[in-house]
Amino acid sequence: MNMEQQDRESQLVERVVASFDDTPDPRLRELMQALTRHLHAFLREVRLTEQEWQQAIEFLTAAGHITDDRRQEFILLSDVLGASMQTITVNNEAYRNATEATVFGPFFVDGSPEIELGGDIAAGASGQPCWVEGTVTDTDGKLVPHARIEVWEADEDGFYDVQYGDDRVAARGHVYSDSDGNYRFWGVTPTPYPIPHDGPVGRLLAATGRSPMRASHLHFMIQGEGYRTLVTHIFVRGDELLDRDSVFGVRDSLVKEFEPKPAGSPTPDGRDLGDRAWSRVRFDIVLAPAAHEEA
Repeated sequence: MNMEQQDRESQLVERVVASFDDTPDPRLRELMQALTRHLHAFLREVRLTEQEWQQAIEFLTAAGHITDDRRQEFILLSDVLGASMQTITVNNEAYRNATEATVFGPFFVDGSPEIELGGDIAAGASGQPCWVEGTVTDTDGKLVPHARIEVWEADEDGFYDVQYGDDRVAARGHVYSDSDGNYRFWGVTPTPYPIPHDGPVGRLLAATGRSPMRASHLHFMIQGEGYRTLVTHIFVRGDELLDRDSVFGVRDSLVKEFEPKPAGSPTPDGRDLGDRAWSRVRFDIVLAPAAHEEA
């Protein structure tokens, strides 16, 4: 590339960056100027063609058109690019032995039903019953009573309740840890499933030879007064997708043993499952303080 061309491109970057100099909010100014520098650096590095630029606009337009109150294609895009996971990593700094955070995902909804301790969040969702139990503590080992523990998961067919479109509420709910910081509930044993891939993000994955499959997991969001809200999953040890989860959400510390139990095995709470096999898993949650000095 000749010097005149380099100068033209560099001067354009400088002019666009400078256009945000008078932004009143200093954080917004920092974000827009950094975004401009990185975006232009990408355009110049790959020598983006006008046809490719138009295809990118069409891709984003399609993502907007398919997004509605039940489906968020832009979250899917952020997830498969690793942007969601990187943002979580940046914003949930490692702190002593606190449980690691991972991606939120596109299928959380507010207003889940409260389930009594030991109750069943499945509410008719297909799948093998799974007993989930554990404690909630802080990083000093102090038990955290009355923490809100939100849980949601896909059914055995790989769908969340909101994907059915019939207003069912299943495989989601929330419980509160008891006065000793313990919690327990019935759910369904997680199984692998694909993220929605019938839209632009799915076409992107297909074009790049990537799978839309997610490793088997159960979502958690834990809130306790004075503690950092934790959004995380637990994953099934032995799942062959652990090293190629489509949204890069797996952390080694979150891989748990889901112990299979044959039909007829006594359950922890005496529930009669008839001739159904079941599983159980323990997940002890450790919360970081809401504000802390860097460890």
